[in-house]
Amino acid sequence: MKISKNKKAIIENDKIDKNKFYSPSEAIEILKGLTTSKFDETIDLSIQLGIDPKKSDQQIKIATVPPNPLGKAVKVLAICNGEHTKKAEDSGADYVGAEDIIEKIISEKWTDFDVVVVLPELMPKVAKLGQVLGPKGLMPSPKLGTVTNNIEKAVKDAKAGRVEIKNDKAGLVNFAFAKKSFEIAKIMDNLYFLVQSLNKSKPASSKGNYLQKVSVSSTMGPGFKIDLSLLKEELKKYNGAIA
Repeated sequence: MKISKNKKAIIENDKIDKNKFYSPSEAIEILKGLTTSKFDETIDLSIQLGIDPKKSDQQIKIATVPPNPLGKAVKVLAICNGEHTKKAEDSGADYVGAEDIIEKIISEKWTDFDVVVVLPELMPKVAKLGQVLGPKGLMPSPKLGTVTNNIEKAVKDAKAGRVEIKNDKAGLVNFAFAKKSFEIAKIMDNLYFLVQSLNKSKPASSKGNYLQKVSVSSTMGPGFKIDLSLLKEELKKYNGAIA
């Protein structure tokens, strides 16, 4: 099998050791210096959590806007009525409606949107959209802030590039947190902010070490295992800097 020049360069790079555990800042510095593609890759975090994913009270489902949004265009559907309709429109929602939109989704299996926000009073009607929206991960949720009376904020957060963090069946969370073109300082701000947000969401019933394994990678680049003790040290400095 022919190996590309970029892949060969990565394999031969003496700064990359698959068995080494890096500090977050060192991993990002090396990753930024690698030429792995011609497009602006995303940088991803993969974290194994110390939770029991079979228990409902240990499910992780949060959404937050990082200090430096990834700039991805997001189509937002707001399911609301009354005075909330104009607020949703003024906040930048791409589609706004109530029963008419619900019927369109059911009849046409329409899902040309990335985020759905809905008024709590309309959730009983939205619940029947589960078969269409559920498999695509589009069902609104109070934990994600997408079932709310503050439609205006929900739409603005979605358009600003919020990051959703949800665990899978193995208790693993994977999410993009930066673009490779970002300055290192901005990448680190996002990393620290999102890990901090994840730490704050630790379930009360989860015992022992919450963050068990952490790795960082780019779309086309190698993965770097992160030293948890060094991550904690960098987080302390970050928290002290914003205190």
